[in-house]
Order: sequence, then structure tokens, then C-alpha cells
Amino acid sequence: MKTYILVLTVISTLLIQSATAGGLDYQPSDTVKSALERQKNQQVELRLASGEKISGKVGTVSEKTVHLTALTGQEFYEAIIVLEDISAVVVRAATK
Repeated sequence: MKTYILVLTVISTLLIQSATAGGLDYQPSDTVKSALERQKNQQVELRLASGEKISGKVGTVSEKTVHLTALTGQEFYEAIIVLEDISAVVVRAATK
């Protein structure tokens, strides 16, 4: 439970920081799922609870997983990531 609260805190902090830069259009009720749904067909970097990073374009977002296509550095590969394993969603902020 403590890990889950820590993960939510990290996600919220990163989402708020990115939203103020114009990248995520952060909403207080956001979840990892809702943030990813708004990024469909956009490039994202996912930071996983294991410490790994994976980048690609957001495809389909389901209740439990996200499908990434065109993985960075591995453009001919795709991945399915479990939403519970994601500790942060990082997107490039729009310049103003």
C-alpha cells in the first residue's frame, strides 16, 4: 500500500510539472490510464516501477494494459505494458 501511494505521488508530481509546461493537459482526477488515452498516437516515455524506461507511440489503452508501437530505437517492435507497472508518464511539453 505504501508503494502504491508513493507511485501515485510521483505520477501526480510529474503530471503536474508537465501540465504546467503544456504537455499533458493535466486534470486532478487523472489516472495513468486517462493520461495515456489523451496521448494516443503520440510519443511518450514510460518509467516503470522496476526503474526501466520504454518509449514509443501510444496505441490502444485498455483497462489493464497499454500498447506501445514504434518503440524508440526499436522501430519495428511493439510492446504491451501493464498499467500497474507504470510509475510515470513523460511527454515532451509544447513550447510556448
